[in-house]
Amino acid sequence: MQQPVIIITGAGRGIGAATAKLAAAKGYAVCVNYLHNQSPAQRVVEDIIRSGG
Repeated sequence: MQQPVIIITGAGRGIGAATAKLAAAKGYAVCVNYLHNQSPAQRVVEDIIRSGG
């Protein structure tokens, strides 16, 4: 069985960040996308990794 994948635009903050973290917790492979600022998106990725995602 393949792992489901989700691409979330604007995942560096707000609803996008919350959605990325929830999707990772539910077993999705998450693609975190950002437009202008890498730092918040990188923090979301680090949070997901720390949580075991």
